[in-house]
Amino acid sequence: MAERWSPDHLRLHRLLRRRPELLPAGDTLLLAVSGGQDSMALLALLQDLRRLHHWQLALWHGDHGWRSESAQQAAELEAWALAQGYAIAVEPWQAPRAGESAARHWRYNRLLAHARAIGASRVVTGHTGSDRAETVLLQLARGSHRRGAGGPRALRPLDNVVQLARPLLGFSREDTGRLCRELGLPLWLDPSNGEPVHGRNRIRLEVLPVLEAMHPGASARLSAWSERLEQETDALSELTQLALRGLERPDPAPRGGLDRAGLLALAPANARLLLQAWLERQGVRGLAARQLEALLQRLAAGQPPGRQALAAGIDLHWQRERLWLACREQLP
Repeated sequence: MAERWSPDHLRLHRLLRRRPELLPAGDTLLLAVSGGQDSMALLALLQDLRRLHHWQLALWHGDHGWRSESAQQAAELEAWALAQGYAIAVEPWQAPRAGESAARHWRYNRLLAHARAIGASRVVTGHTGSDRAETVLLQLARGSHRRGAGGPRALRPLDNVVQLARPLLGFSREDTGRLCRELGLPLWLDPSNGEPVHGRNRIRLEVLPVLEAMHPGASARLSAWSERLEQETDALSELTQLALRGLERPDPAPRGGLDRAGLLALAPANARLLLQAWLERQGVRGLAARQLEALLQRLAAGQPPGRQALAAGIDLHWQRERLWLACREQLP
C-alpha cells in the first residue's frame, strides 16, 4: 500500500502527538479488521503514519459464521492483506451464538489472546464518533449510569498489559466512507448492517436520521458530549479519591475502615458516590444503584450496628463511628 498524506492523516497525527498513550510510538499494534469502511480506513491511516510513529502492525479478523458468504469474505480479506505484506490472523467462531453481546465478548477475548501471543500493547478498533453517538443513545434509553452514558472510551485496559484503543472517535462514519473512496480501498461489506434487526442498527437507520433531519450535526454533537462527559467523569474520579482520604481511618481490619459519621454527614448523592468508590477500591465492584441506596439506609444515623454480605465472600460491617470490610470467615 503506497504512502499518502491528507488533512485526515494530519488530523490523526496531531491527535497522537497530543495523546501519545493512545498508540505508543514503536509498539506492536493489533488491528481488528472486519473489512468494512471504518476498519479499512483505520488501517490505511495507520499504515501511512508508520514512518512517523514506527509501529509494527498486525491484523486480526473474526469470522462469526452468521452469514453463508462470511468464510469467502474472510478468505478474500486474508489474501489481500498477505499481498500487502501484513501479518493477519483469521479466526472462525467455532461455536457461534446469536446476539451482539455474545459476539462482542468472543471478539475481545480472541483479540486479547492474540495480542498477548504477539506482544502487542494495543488492540486497535475502527470505532468512530458515529458509533459513540449510537452508544450514547442506547445507554441513555437503558437508564445507564453516567459512566455508561459516556459511551466508548478512547483507551481502556483489557488486562494489566494490553489496552483497547479507539483512535478514530474524532472521525465520523461519513469521514471513513469518504476516505475509502478517495484511497480506493477494497471493502468487504456485511449486508446485515443494513437490517434493522439489532438495536444498534435501528438507532443507526431509524433514530439518528430523524435527529439529523431535525438538528443537522446531531451525531457529532452527541459524540462530543460523550467525550466531555468522559473527561468530567475522570476529573470527578480524581476529586472522589481526594475526598476519600479525609474519611479513611486506620483500622485493625486488613482492609481498613471508613468514618461512618463523616460519610453520613454528606449529601446523599455524595455519600453514595464515595461509598461506591471506597468499595471499588477494596475490590467490591458491580453494586447496582439500588444496592447502594439500601446500604446507605442501613448505615443511616440512629440505625444499630450491623453486617451486610457483599460479593466474593466479603462482608461490610459497621458500628456507630466506623465501617469496614472483612472476609466472611474473619471477624475483627
